Amino acid sequence: MAMPQNSTRENGFCFTQPLDFSCPSPRPGEAARPPAAVCGRDGCSNEHHHTPLSNGITSSGAPSPSDSCAQPLCTPTPAEEEMRLQEGIKYVSAEAEELACGWGGFTPGCLQLCNTSKGVLFFLCVASFLQGMTVNGFINTVITSIERRFDLRSYQSGLIASSYDIAACVCLTFVSYFGGNGHKPRWLGWGVLVMGLGSLLFALPHFTTGRYEARSAAQVGVCGGNQSLPCSQAASSLSGYRFVFMLGQFLHGMGATPLYTLGVTYLDENVKTNYSPVYIAVFYTAAILGPAAGYLVGGMFLNIYTEIGREIDIAPENTLWVGAWWIGFLGAGAASLLISIPILGYPQRLPGSQRYIVMRVSEAHQLKDGSHKKASDPDFGKTVKDLPRSVLLLLKNPTFIFLCLAGATEATLIAGMSTFGPKFLESQFSLSASEAATFFGYLVVPAGGGGTFLGGFLVNKFKLRCSGIIKLCLLCTVSSLLAIFVFFIHCPNMPMAGVTQMYDGSALPGGQLNLTAACNAQCGCLQENYSPVCGTDDIMYYSPCHAGCRRVSENLRNGKKVYHECSCVDKALLPGPGTAEAGKCTSSCAKKPLLLCFMFVVILFTFLSSIPALTATLRCVSDRQRSFALGIQWIVVRTLGGIPGPIAFGSMIDKSCLLWQDQCGEQGSCYVYQNSAMSRYTLVAGLVYKVLGTTFFIVACLLYKPPAPESAPGSLGASENGPSDLQEHKPSLPPEEDL
Repeated sequence: MAMPQNSTRENGFCFTQPLDFSCPSPRPGEAARPPAAVCGRDGCSNEHHHTPLSNGITSSGAPSPSDSCAQPLCTPTPAEEEMRLQEGIKYVSAEAEELACGWGGFTPGCLQLCNTSKGVLFFLCVASFLQGMTVNGFINTVITSIERRFDLRSYQSGLIASSYDIAACVCLTFVSYFGGNGHKPRWLGWGVLVMGLGSLLFALPHFTTGRYEARSAAQVGVCGGNQSLPCSQAASSLSGYRFVFMLGQFLHGMGATPLYTLGVTYLDENVKTNYSPVYIAVFYTAAILGPAAGYLVGGMFLNIYTEIGREIDIAPENTLWVGAWWIGFLGAGAASLLISIPILGYPQRLPGSQRYIVMRVSEAHQLKDGSHKKASDPDFGKTVKDLPRSVLLLLKNPTFIFLCLAGATEATLIAGMSTFGPKFLESQFSLSASEAATFFGYLVVPAGGGGTFLGGFLVNKFKLRCSGIIKLCLLCTVSSLLAIFVFFIHCPNMPMAGVTQMYDGSALPGGQLNLTAACNAQCGCLQENYSPVCGTDDIMYYSPCHAGCRRVSENLRNGKKVYHECSCVDKALLPGPGTAEAGKCTSSCAKKPLLLCFMFVVILFTFLSSIPALTATLRCVSDRQRSFALGIQWIVVRTLGGIPGPIAFGSMIDKSCLLWQDQCGEQGSCYVYQNSAMSRYTLVAGLVYKVLGTTFFIVACLLYKPPAPESAPGSLGASENGPSDLQEHKPSLPPEEDL
């Protein structure tokens, strides 16, 4: 089947000057041999032509270099073969390789319009968007509702969240090693399909359980009606569904593993070297926008009652409310199954990509013993016996090792920040959980997404080589290190009766809780029912009962409940008991703009270094080890950063807790934090990891040993940015633009 010609300039092979296919000749006047094969669609030609090649136009007299072939244009002598192996230039066979987009024999011409690097980028961006929206968006948004619906403890929901990273760590070595040397689009397509099945499985428990019954009463919470469920109720059988959720998350982790290893290297192999950071930045920007969409869309679904169409007398603010957590997983699962179909249709390499491989200049770190040259062997990495040697080559690469460690420190901060960033804003500015999550989403989208794209743009703009890229990462890390000192600033806690101060306004003796006072002694308030209210005296109370409120109504303006006849609330202007409104008191912290501004800077520069660091990782290893190197890096990042990051930040922040949840005598989650201590512990954690990241980038930069200009593998003296002749000699690398 004839392959449609690509008419775009990007995937064409345009030269304004004739190509000089001259080879070094043993006798004067004899035709020379070029260092790369050139062939037409019907095979290779050994004839020499000096006909200019136009964009995508081929003839019998002018072979097209948009594909390669099994035989070189000139047969090399044994001496030239030896020199070629030493210099790392390799002939890549494309015999019987199908470059058309399709499924098996079905390759219609209309599909070839998408058979470009931009088409691949679009479908991979959709896949990464769905992955981010599901795993980092929906999961974090609905985890509280799942705990409530299926009677799960916090550590059980933590296991559900960790199942994703566990699956990724288990599969990364296998997928990156064998997938990196196999048909990458097929690995990617099947991975996205498995991810979709995981989303559908995650929503399954909603359809296999009975109706959710919210046990509530209209007057629960007020003085005299503060009731709670008996503690003798054991955990229901619904908690067993946590294993279904864990399996769904495990499938999410398995399916997403090829996406951020093989997907990145597939993009890198099929575009120009200087365009690669931009493509990868767009890919990762989509992955960052996914969680933001997950927070927003998931929040909308949580405002719908889980049993759709059923009338209920409780509002979403009620602690017994369970939203429609399952809708997002159904939609994301169906979309993932659909998007896997076009990805499965892509060829092993895109048409026209062979010249990028031939023209690529290697920047791999040079080992003293020269063992890095083993990875240039075309047969290296195709069998399991090469796996230990491949791991050893990466472990002997100090630049790669320290880039992995630097990535782990940055991942720890990102994981901790994404998990506890909303909680930090909630405590500092006295926001509700939904308001804090939305606020944090608005902060992360421009800072995280913009920083990710800007990092790739800067690498492409200044055409930085590996050492310059590491210096850019170092500059970003130092900038965020300086900005993180903003956590010296904090907003004061809103006064809360019995928690931060006594009911009469005096300080609590020894910092102990004292929720009982003369004004609520007759109400029989229970500590299990935490539902903060804000009195007209601008003081928060633990619950309407603890404020001494006896009657409840609804505010027609904002829909919030208003409690009346509150004996503990001081009504300054009029005699008699005051009123209180459901929710926290609004904070009027004057430091809020400054704190938000510098948090934006920290997030921006943290994400700004992500794509340059990834690009440096791809460049400091040999071409055949790129996918495997990314897999090993992801294992290091997840093991040392992604998994322990939230645990480390969580344990630090828990030290600042003032009020713990009481679940029938057992300690639950934290209700109220001391803002000054939270800022101080966040500052300490941030400084430790930022200093470590800065140190690792400095060491990686100092230990990096680039290849000598005269022995850079793959350098053919051809410019990727414009017209050029292929000369018999290889000029030295262009000077690196330092920062």
